[in-house]
Amino acid sequence: MKAVVLAGGYATRMWPITKHRPKMFLPVGDATVIDRIFAELEEDDRIDEVYVSTNERFAADFEAHLADSEFEKPTLSVEETTEEDDKFGVVGALSQLIDRENIDDDLLVVAGDNLMSFHVSEFVDDFFEREAPTLAAYDVGSREKATSYGLVELEGDRVVDFQEKPDDPNSTLVSIACYAFPQESLSLFDTYLAGDNNPDEPGWFVQWLQDREPTYAYTFEGAWFDIGTPESYLEAVSWYLEGESLVAESATLENATIGENVHVMDDVTLIDTDLDCAVIFPEASIESATVRRSIIDEGTRLEELNLAGALIGAHTTITNGSD
Repeated sequence: MKAVVLAGGYATRMWPITKHRPKMFLPVGDATVIDRIFAELEEDDRIDEVYVSTNERFAADFEAHLADSEFEKPTLSVEETTEEDDKFGVVGALSQLIDRENIDDDLLVVAGDNLMSFHVSEFVDDFFEREAPTLAAYDVGSREKATSYGLVELEGDRVVDFQEKPDDPNSTLVSIACYAFPQESLSLFDTYLAGDNNPDEPGWFVQWLQDREPTYAYTFEGAWFDIGTPESYLEAVSWYLEGESLVAESATLENATIGENVHVMDDVTLIDTDLDCAVIFPEASIESATVRRSIIDEGTRLEELNLAGALIGAHTTITNGSD
């Protein structure tokens, strides 16, 4: 079995934090989001190759990241895009990757910005029991949230209806970006695209596919985070830390109060500062401030501020509320 990790998004909703780094490199606890996926794929002996599908803008970042990692399976497969408007769409990019890498095996596809509480190997077990297209499904618990995803209707484990981002969802069970396809189904990507269908969201392909051949769902409980917004990233960090804090040994704290779900990275300086539900990247300096529900990028200097819900880019200086 081959695996594709989707890592081609530009994460514009998280700029400036992700303007010059892939969002998959954001840390959740002691590892990046994508490294958690790589680690699971590395352990599964049924998966012999892992293709990292990214764009030209971030290709060098991924090359450096993989070179520094201990993972042996991942290799880069680069889309020829550098801007959001140039993207082929997920289905289009997958079809091109299948052709580019000559994939002729069963295929696992997982988004590199997904944090999931189930083990990928359990999903693969479920797929191999059926050898039929399979998706992972999760109950988001809110009809408002469900409008942002592909809605899944099941009879038993079989998908009998699929609606991509419905305006009025009739349930809260949605498809997440984790799919498995048998080798004989891979040609259907080209068939789908040749029919002038939507090349962007994989849900449109699943909606088209389940009308043509049996498609199944692996439903799971626990947690799932689609890390595409500052809010979802902080929620993922909070879920992982479970109310605790993670402070690098190299950080300097003087009269600093560290609340719940706080991650302070290397060489950060905190003086007379209160933090709660915040991520502070390396070499930031914060003095006489209160920071809540915020993300502060590397090398930033903040003084005498009260921040809530802030997203501060790298190497920014803000003192007394002005640049």
